[in-house]
Amino acid sequence: MTTKKIAFVTDSTVFLTEQLRSHPDVYIVPMVVISDGIEYDDANLTSDKLYDIIRSEKEIPKTSQPNSNKFHEQYEQLKENYDQAIAIHVSSELSGTLSSSDAGKNQANFSVEIIDSLSLSYGITDLLTEGLALAEKGVEVPVIASRLRERAAHGRNLILLGSLEQLYKGGRMSGAQFLLGNLLKIKPILSITSTGKLELKERIRSEKKAINRLIALIKESNQVKNVKEVGIMHGNALEKARDLSDRINKEIPNLTTVIGEISSSLAVHAGEGTVAVFWNEGK
Repeated sequence: MTTKKIAFVTDSTVFLTEQLRSHPDVYIVPMVVISDGIEYDDANLTSDKLYDIIRSEKEIPKTSQPNSNKFHEQYEQLKENYDQAIAIHVSSELSGTLSSSDAGKNQANFSVEIIDSLSLSYGITDLLTEGLALAEKGVEVPVIASRLRERAAHGRNLILLGSLEQLYKGGRMSGAQFLLGNLLKIKPILSITSTGKLELKERIRSEKKAINRLIALIKESNQVKNVKEVGIMHGNALEKARDLSDRINKEIPNLTTVIGEISSSLAVHAGEGTVAVFWNEGK
């Protein structure tokens, strides 16, 4: 058992529950959103402002990971009050944030266990919550890190894009694909795999069928693994998220659902109207 004080560091792709937001040992290093030459800290860019930018600009905003200097500064500050830290970051397959964090800890010469969440948003929330609970029990940092890495491998998620327009404007879809997808009302479901890579899982006709598919896949997972909680994250689509939560609570009554909004840096890529579900199949 340990009495050393532990800081928990993450990036702004995380969804912060009220408990995490007010926790004195949780620190956020923000991503950067760039639009028309102006840089915004992800943590300070409101949803309303972001979606106004997305709707009005021909080109979608770009995002940038925090550089190593940002993490160096954060770890230097933490050294004054903490003995060590655990950093949990967005999947290294999706962003270079983890590498920046690792470089920053080396510059600061501070003891930090860096965890690849193999996910983002509520996938990080789940690991952060678990890590804090273990720390409160006095579990040693290397043991916490080992358990979190194991838990990260059991994270599951499904991402239902709200609109194909974001992919088109971002150059990830041709004009012909965009037109055909809209004509056929195709709703892509994406998923971040157990190795942290983003992949197309299914293409489904109509949003109604896509929502039904999300629920069916959660049911399948719950029947095998007895899932306890599902995080429902949305891109400026609160009513859609609430409707999904109501359906999950009705059809899978043993599940707890948590609703939250995806961060600005994620909304830039996923787009308005996106709904994503996150859960963990670990014990």
